[in-house]
Amino acid sequence: MSEQKRHPLPHDFHPQVPSFTVVSDDVEPQGTLKPAQLAAKGNTSPHLRWEGFPEGTKSFAVTCFDPDAPTGSGFWHWVLFDIPAHITELPAGAGNGDFPGLPAGAVHVRNDYGTRDFGGAAPPPGDGPHRYVFTVYAVDSEKLGPDAEVSPAVVGFNLRFHTLGRAQLIGEYEVPAAG
Repeated sequence: MSEQKRHPLPHDFHPQVPSFTVVSDDVEPQGTLKPAQLAAKGNTSPHLRWEGFPEGTKSFAVTCFDPDAPTGSGFWHWVLFDIPAHITELPAGAGNGDFPGLPAGAVHVRNDYGTRDFGGAAPPPGDGPHRYVFTVYAVDSEKLGPDAEVSPAVVGFNLRFHTLGRAQLIGEYEVPAAG
């Protein structure tokens, strides 16, 4: 995918906030996503661990967004919030099925697949590489406000006004054109 086709990241339009660090045993920065993170192979949310977030953080939110999806509005793969502030790591698979390792009180909203969990990468064949932006938000309140019935856009709206800091990790994936 040419640089001209790359779309802005979702938080490019939000106020500047301090950054902190997020790392993963499953996603390498700018690396190709592993089969476990693909819709057709595993649909498994990756391990994520974060540190260096701002003082005053009372909860976290985690999202995965594909800004390069051919929709005109990107594609939300994962939207999770109200993660208690003492939780600084999610194991692989925490966003799937019975949510192993997901802390009590955390809230999933529908992704663009229409499910309340992690939906893996599935770009159209021949559309070039897509970026999968895993973002951890440090939030200034224990409860962000919305419930599980809202859209990712409503969560993003609330995050715009309650984010103290942000960390991101970007992996890529592409399906070659057939034939």
